[in-house]
Amino acid sequence: MMNQEKESGGIRRRGCSYQKGDFLPEESFKSWQNYTAALKQTPHRLIDRILTRSRDQAELDSKARSQTDMKKTLTWWDLIWFGMGAVIGAGIFVLTGLEANKEAGPAVVLSYVVSGASALMSVFCYTEFAVEIPVAGGSFAYLRVELGDFVAFIAAGNILLEYVIGGAAVARSWTSYFATLCNHDPDDFRIIAHGLADDYNRLDPIAVGVIAIICVIAVLSTKGSSRLNYVASFVHIIVILFIIVCGLIKADTKNYDDFFHYKARGVFKASAVLFFAYVGFDAVSTMAEETKNPAKDIPIGLVGSMVITTTLYCALAVTLCLMQPYYDIDVNAPFSKAFEKVGWDWAKYVVAAGALKGMTSVLLVGAVGQARYLTHIARTHMMPPWFAIVDAKTGTPVNATVVMLMATAVIAFFTKLDILSNLLSISTLFIFMLVAVALLVRRYYVSGVTTAANRNKLVACLVTIMVSSCFTAGYWGLSKHGWIGYCITVPIWLGATVCLWAFVPHAREPKMWGVPLVPWLPSTSIAINIFLLGSIDSASFLRFAGWTGLLLVYYFLFGLHAAYDTAKEDEKQWSKVEQGKNGYENKHIDNGS
Repeated sequence: MMNQEKESGGIRRRGCSYQKGDFLPEESFKSWQNYTAALKQTPHRLIDRILTRSRDQAELDSKARSQTDMKKTLTWWDLIWFGMGAVIGAGIFVLTGLEANKEAGPAVVLSYVVSGASALMSVFCYTEFAVEIPVAGGSFAYLRVELGDFVAFIAAGNILLEYVIGGAAVARSWTSYFATLCNHDPDDFRIIAHGLADDYNRLDPIAVGVIAIICVIAVLSTKGSSRLNYVASFVHIIVILFIIVCGLIKADTKNYDDFFHYKARGVFKASAVLFFAYVGFDAVSTMAEETKNPAKDIPIGLVGSMVITTTLYCALAVTLCLMQPYYDIDVNAPFSKAFEKVGWDWAKYVVAAGALKGMTSVLLVGAVGQARYLTHIARTHMMPPWFAIVDAKTGTPVNATVVMLMATAVIAFFTKLDILSNLLSISTLFIFMLVAVALLVRRYYVSGVTTAANRNKLVACLVTIMVSSCFTAGYWGLSKHGWIGYCITVPIWLGATVCLWAFVPHAREPKMWGVPLVPWLPSTSIAINIFLLGSIDSASFLRFAGWTGLLLVYYFLFGLHAAYDTAKEDEKQWSKVEQGKNGYENKHIDNGS
């Protein structure tokens, strides 16, 4: 393992400074001759990275590349509030109205139940990993350990995309609610650029300003961010309870007469988009490195915040659709406009202010989480190690925070919310599906323990679970009224899960906290995530494919070779450690001990 403090002259460095070796310091980039030779070895190196899995200890040891440790200041209480602060924001305050109006009607509450159940299953999977591998890398680290470098990198790129577009979407929603608070239309605070395409021509300088303020707070202190999140989230919860109680006072049960207007297809289509409302909880897993007692704090923080959030979401969805007919719901600021239409004009200001508080906390927690993802990715050198530097004074990854929020600000300045929400849901569902697969691999496969026969059974079961889930989702997307296909694909999925449960023995049991009902819970999580992917529009998949293509170009030109060199250097260091241990043990034995 490289000792970057030694390279830096033994001096701990401040964020945003840089040195010659901070970008592409690996052997493959020392000269054009080395780089040409590395490119010629691309097939060999790719196979190596696909087949090689990291170790739990290697992910923990990689923290040394940040030169300064992150400060352990967080408890389960912090994590619960971080979890709620990360999740309750633009999704519930904006997308609820949009999906109730366009896709699900009053049954939007069922959409929240479906997406909430899927998110809760993913929370369980994340929790087991976060307890046993408490590093800032979150799902990137978990996938690297169980599915290898290549899969982890593709997921990492989508994780970063998830956070950038998620933050951009929330920032634009912040502008919408701020406009409501000022009795203006959201476009009154935006600049219309007629020379740009329709989906990208409403420029939002307020969103950029909000992101800049969040950046400063996130850079200064994690504990300070936590305290600010307390205040914002507490006020937010008070406003949510106000909406529920006062909204139900003005409820009209006749608005529920046409409860299932859009039928099941509308419910699931809305669920896929409303998954956006649950995005952010995975940021809590990136804070494991800063948690005092991960084994206790992370399960309470993650699971507790998700249960509270889902309950509040369902109550808010019911309240909104009881206050006014679903076809009259305003799609930009639904709750504020709902109170205005029932004659409580003053209440819309309370709602708008609460929404702004909530979205501020979502932006803050997202900023903290996304920087830690990038920090850990850079520790592996898949991204330049400059991003891995932790500031010696603040104990925060300044470089990663600033760069990620700059990217968020650029996207927020140009792009409309509906484009962002669909693309975000694809990235999130894809990553959550991979984490569930990784958990099954972790439980059923350990190199040197699992026999070849059991390994082959595991692979066959996993492939069958995923393929049958894909066919179920595809049938759902293509067949509007058919049902025969489900009679084939669902039993195949069920059979594969039964075979995994009955015929493949566990190779590993969790040491401190484990997901219940394995393999049923992670297998169901895989199926639901893939099924919800089948409900998203094709244009969003094209954008997703374009982004993945860009990731692959970067990986084959830079990331693969940097990660390969770094991994080989780590292997040499690990080998020296092992030889040293063996030499000591042999000498100990020879001395008659």
